[in-house]
Amino acid sequence: MSPLVWTLTIAGLIALLAVDFMTHIRKPHAPSLKEASIWSAIFVGVALIFGVGVWIAAGPELGKEYFAGYVTEKALSVDNLFLFLVIMTSFAVPRENQQKVLMFGVVFSLIARTGLILAGAALVNSFAWIFYVFGAILLVTAASMMRGHDKQQEHDGQVDNFMVRATQRLFGKVLPSTDRYDGDRLTTVEQGRRMMTPMLLVMVAIAGTDVLFAVDSIPAIFGLTQNAYIVFTATAFSLLGLRQLYFLLDGLLDRLVHLSYGLAVILGFIGVKLVLHALHENAVPFINGGHPVHVPEISTNLSLLVILSVLTVTVVTSLFASSRQRRREQASEQGQDAVPAGNPADDAVEEPCTRS
Repeated sequence: MSPLVWTLTIAGLIALLAVDFMTHIRKPHAPSLKEASIWSAIFVGVALIFGVGVWIAAGPELGKEYFAGYVTEKALSVDNLFLFLVIMTSFAVPRENQQKVLMFGVVFSLIARTGLILAGAALVNSFAWIFYVFGAILLVTAASMMRGHDKQQEHDGQVDNFMVRATQRLFGKVLPSTDRYDGDRLTTVEQGRRMMTPMLLVMVAIAGTDVLFAVDSIPAIFGLTQNAYIVFTATAFSLLGLRQLYFLLDGLLDRLVHLSYGLAVILGFIGVKLVLHALHENAVPFINGGHPVHVPEISTNLSLLVILSVLTVTVVTSLFASSRQRRREQASEQGQDAVPAGNPADDAVEEPCTRS
């Protein structure tokens, strides 16, 4: 893409962030379901329109790569929301201030992932063996998820999150902190001393978590396309609606019980695709004498079909399983609360009949 296209794209993304900030964050409030739904639809619509524009202007192949990358990154961002919810719960962030925390997380994630994308693009262009590394990262991540990572426990706040502990220990030594929130301020003054509020700590924890999640999301998008512009835009548009999606899915997150397994299948599939591509472009001396290995490569069409199919099956089975579990719990509660009615005849006391 030309420098002009890059400039216009970045300017458009900054404008969207500015609108998001001015209309929602400047005045802290807890968004309603209607507000979250409308703005989620707007951001998804903008992302889809942009993808159609890429399809028309740059050709069907790049268009399909964009949509495959966008859907994958969007699914991974939903997975990230579970941990965001754990952090918010751990720090007891007031609901009206959660928007600011999420907005900071989105902006930081955009900046951090842009740097990682540029570094990844440079590595991809210079060293073909990096696809082996990316593939290994995704396969290890997929195996970890398939071992049964319990998202419901995270949603209930029962996981002692590493970033929460590290943030409290590190910053507690540098600057004293208070347990009291002062609106959405990052610092406050207590007894004449400048102290951190939990708001600053939760932002640092969110930022650190974003970096950890980028370890699998960046290799995943590079497994679908090596075009830096497509990687950047698909990642950026998937993150832009993350704040609204958080409030929209707040009551639905604990129902996606199979999401980690679906994402494991997707990451494993992309990991295999990366390894096959690495073998096809092989230049590593100890593999086939440094010559390319003739293996089949997975097309973008197949990648998009697999990603959409796995996500659809995951959502359907998750909702079915969670609905069945709720029915069982309700039946169990009703069974415990119900008092079995006895036979009146059994309870009757037969009094002896005396005859005078």
